[in-house]
Amino acid sequence: MSAQFHQEDEFSARLDTGLWWKIFRRSLRYKRQLYPLFASAVVLAVCDALFVQITRWVIDGVVRDGAAAPFGRYVAVYLAITVVFSGCVWSFINLAGSLCNHLAHDIRTESFDKLQALEFAFFDTRPVGWLISRLTSDCDRLARVIGWGLLDITWGITYVVMIAASLLYMNWRLGLIVIGVVPPLALISRIFQKKMLLSSREIRKYNSQITAGYNESIQGVRTTKTLVREAENLKEFQSLSAAMFDASVLNARQTSIYYPIVTTLGSLAAGLALWRGGYLTAGGAMSLGTLVAFVNFAGQFFNPINQLAQRLTEMQGAQAAGERVLGLLETIPAIKDSDAVTAKIAAHAASVPSPSKIENPNSNIADDGGPARIDAIEFRNVTFRYENGPVVLHDFNLTVRAGETIALVGPSGGGKSTIVSLVCRFYEPVSGSILINGTDYRERSLAWLQSQLGIVLQTPHLFKGNVRENIRYGRLTATDAEVEAAAKLVNAHEFIMQMENGYDSSVGEGGNRLSTGQRQLLSFARALLANPQIFVMDEATSSIDTETEQLIQRGLETIFSGRISFVIAHRLSTIRRADRILVITGGRIEESGTHAELLRRRGHYYELYTSQFRREREEAVLEGSAGIS
Repeated sequence: MSAQFHQEDEFSARLDTGLWWKIFRRSLRYKRQLYPLFASAVVLAVCDALFVQITRWVIDGVVRDGAAAPFGRYVAVYLAITVVFSGCVWSFINLAGSLCNHLAHDIRTESFDKLQALEFAFFDTRPVGWLISRLTSDCDRLARVIGWGLLDITWGITYVVMIAASLLYMNWRLGLIVIGVVPPLALISRIFQKKMLLSSREIRKYNSQITAGYNESIQGVRTTKTLVREAENLKEFQSLSAAMFDASVLNARQTSIYYPIVTTLGSLAAGLALWRGGYLTAGGAMSLGTLVAFVNFAGQFFNPINQLAQRLTEMQGAQAAGERVLGLLETIPAIKDSDAVTAKIAAHAASVPSPSKIENPNSNIADDGGPARIDAIEFRNVTFRYENGPVVLHDFNLTVRAGETIALVGPSGGGKSTIVSLVCRFYEPVSGSILINGTDYRERSLAWLQSQLGIVLQTPHLFKGNVRENIRYGRLTATDAEVEAAAKLVNAHEFIMQMENGYDSSVGEGGNRLSTGQRQLLSFARALLANPQIFVMDEATSSIDTETEQLIQRGLETIFSGRISFVIAHRLSTIRRADRILVITGGRIEESGTHAELLRRRGHYYELYTSQFRREREEAVLEGSAGIS
């Protein structure tokens, strides 16, 4: 896996203020939560300082007035500040929680929307787990750092200032002595917080790897047992477990050293205040209440400084997550509508009272104002490569007209799937052009073009839900009758009605309650219901049984009728009736013709077909022999 996917294990040595300002600006849209949150943090810090001052006031009052001290006033003031303090705690919990949830929602939604707008090439180099992590843990982490971090930083800075100001106000000389403990306390807190964060990140990293190891072992248990890999797998797992153990012990040791040190420094500050303040109190230069206040303030310096160090360290640790999320949000899709096309779409939308929807295949005008009917697709001197890889297509030329079915055969890696991916504009040519009705398809609406596609892949994917919902997935406005008509056309209706609840039967997670053939039939029905102008079958019959293939074959004529169809086939029996069969080798058309024409030429296609036919005959004979025995 490339280095970019290990960013979660990186720690930035420098706080990137520009990055955090970009993230913080997203919270400015929630001023109703943000400003009261700041106010709550400031008032909370003031209340913390006032509690100490009240203690000072009470002690000095009792020393001065004895039993005549105004205890009722003391209690009333203390209760008043307690009420304000409690209100601030309630307020900041609600406000910070609300802000975190709003930010997480916004960032997650924007990230999901961006992922749907990005081209296929973006997903070619990024594992699914990496992308899921961006939408889940990274978004949540950034929201927490902003929401709760703003609270703690505001409270910490305010409380440190309040303590320092109180100490200097009560006795500036003694205050300077106590404040002298702050720099080493801040430095040690900063160092240990960073070390503890790094070790805790190591724990999370190894924990994730252990979880992945469990998952992989369970999924691959059959392979493990058949290859007798249990002992080796155990050794690999033990190494991960040992690494997590070491990281956990290191984190525990760092914690056990850190807290005694800061406690000692806090006690040292309190001791200095008690030592010097005791002399001043004994000499009458300082009241007893002031001495108690000094000792309390000196002991409390640790809390805000520790919070500040912890939040700043967390921000450094979360910078990688921030860079990843902002990097995703700021990614500009390589395949998108040009400014000119966007202007055409806007102009067309403004020109009609009720703009024709791009998903309406019967509309005469597309959303960009151009003709909706696709009469011809032309590849003109198209060359293509995937990023920095080798050239896949070389000066490729092809013209396909409405109603034609084009079959693509040839060796793996020859460029068959690339051709249909370019037709669908999942990728765009490096050079040359692809024309729709004589116009470069980059001058037409991307959404309109892709709404005209019907694609059935080798491995059909169904979504969690029932049969009806999966068939209707590409055309939500379809009626139940239209759903059932599509299923009948691809010969799926019979097996659907045999299910417990018919069209309302659950397909399970990813369609796991259905066989591969049944899932494929539903994917055909789904594609047909969308009434596409361009139909693509990419090895759609290679993983299904012969009986299911025959069911599909009966419905193919209906599916292909009037459409531009591309069929990539492993089983050559699927493409016998294609209008043209193209043998693609090395990114070029080696042979072109009908099934009968290519057989007569006795070229590459003839060799492929006769070899496959011979193999199928042998398998049939073997199966027949097995049945007789």
